[in-house]
Amino acid sequence: MRVNVTLACTECGERNYISKKNKRNNPERIEMKKYCARDGKHTLHRETK
Repeated sequence: MRVNVTLACTECGERNYISKKNKRNNPERIEMKKYCARDGKHTLHRETK
């Protein structure tokens, strides 16, 4: 049930991170605060398709 998901920055749109999630426990898209190298600060990153 664990799948790889790509996380994209909400401000610049760059896909910076790959993470794993359990689809059974988290069916909705995940959001995390991560560091964006392009912006040089911590921003909200959302799961993309």
